[in-house]
Amino acid sequence: MTRFGIDALAAIRLAEEGRGAADGDQLVAPAILRSDALRILYAQVRAGEREQRQALDLVRVIASTPMRVLGDKVSMRTAFTIAAALDLEDPGPAAYLSVTRLQADALVALDPAIAALAEGVVPTAPWEALAR
Repeated sequence: MTRFGIDALAAIRLAEEGRGAADGDQLVAPAILRSDALRILYAQVRAGEREQRQALDLVRVIASTPMRVLGDKVSMRTAFTIAAALDLEDPGPAAYLSVTRLQADALVALDPAIAALAEGVVPTAPWEALAR
């Protein structure tokens, strides 16, 4: 079993493809993932890039996708520590690195900013690792 940390863009793509983790694998994410996905989908609707009905369907799918969602004291403290070490203005992206460090084998991040932050901080895996 491989445990993959995922970011909001990966969760959206999984929802678009109508799937979760491969058999035997597990998804792990910070509690902010669902809010981040909602924010991204809402922005896409406002920009005319996606229909509202489709966005709402994806929100429903993401909310029901089996994944371990962490927002406990240890993951929050670890996110704070990572954000401080990386000198981030916003600790939100560090939450994805935190849950990966604590509970996953690798992070699959489709957000280029989160992927860049992960370099040298946590192991990463390409999108294709989720489709095995």
